[in-house]
Amino acid sequence: MDNVYFIGIGGIGMSAIARYYKHAGKNVSGYDRTCTKLTQALENEGIQVHYQDDPSLIPINKEKTLVIYTPAVPETLGEMQYVRENGYWMVKRSKALGEIARECTTLAVAGTHGKTTTSTLLGHIYTNSGAGCSAFLGGISKNYHTNLLLSHSNYLVAEADEFDRSFLQLYPNAAIITSTDADHLDIYGTKEAYLESFRHYTTLIQPGGALIIHEGLEMQPDVQESVRTYTYSVEHGDFHAENIKIENGEITFDFISPIENITGINLGQPVPINIDNGIAAMAMAQLNGCTADEIRYGMMTYKGVDRRFDFRIRNAKHVLLYDYAHHPKEIYQSAKSMREVYKGRHITAIFQPHLY
Repeated sequence: MDNVYFIGIGGIGMSAIARYYKHAGKNVSGYDRTCTKLTQALENEGIQVHYQDDPSLIPINKEKTLVIYTPAVPETLGEMQYVRENGYWMVKRSKALGEIARECTTLAVAGTHGKTTTSTLLGHIYTNSGAGCSAFLGGISKNYHTNLLLSHSNYLVAEADEFDRSFLQLYPNAAIITSTDADHLDIYGTKEAYLESFRHYTTLIQPGGALIIHEGLEMQPDVQESVRTYTYSVEHGDFHAENIKIENGEITFDFISPIENITGINLGQPVPINIDNGIAAMAMAQLNGCTADEIRYGMMTYKGVDRRFDFRIRNAKHVLLYDYAHHPKEIYQSAKSMREVYKGRHITAIFQPHLY
């Protein structure tokens, strides 16, 4: 395989895989409907991207070309019809990520919300530890200005996306589940089917691995006998926080763990919901060999993810915050966090409708 062609290359998950194959020395190109900052960044990195549905721009040699596509692209697209009719080797994005992950020690983060922040936090902790990691992220890290981290480490941090049941292509060595509030019902149909998909996901954790699951979820895991299961939340569970202090724009707390307590955790991105996300990331890092000092440093130096509680202006007079929250529970947590951090301040919300 010399060429890798992406249909829907501008998606956050697709672009990370495109960058991975470019780094691996493949000829990478692709189509997307709209030119964005992300597709422009890919072009600047030497990846050819076009914005018209034009099969003539697909590599001609089908025997040496892998086509990766996203289920977000309609089957009626001319390029999709062309590669199917002409016998190209085609795989979904989730399958491509699953094949990459199969060669690594995979630490996966799933959940309706919180997975992008938690996986980016985990990737940041590992990148600044002795172990290192590669990471496929669902957002642009503000520490690294990319959604793909690469290293020679065998550790792979992967965001396990439940959209289109994509996460069922992963067979992680350890997994986090942050939340299971019903979402993507256009795909799953019912809340029960959504929860069943998460239950099935837990069966895929490798023997001898670990599951770190948020306390109070409706979904009942079904792990193999040798898989260790831990719970976490802000106040309760095997992993939790104590001595939380929110003041002067800072959040500090102590991390309580069955392995080793870590005092004086300082959130580099001081957002209350990141206490929850941070506990999950620290638990995974600690279970897989990161030291107390490495974890403390990673948490303190984390800058966040674009569009996830993303401060664009922050001064004594004005704060402008950009947040991707779109699920009702996410919007609630976003508003709740703002109220906690900015007690007594006047808050104005500007809402941009997305999709349906």
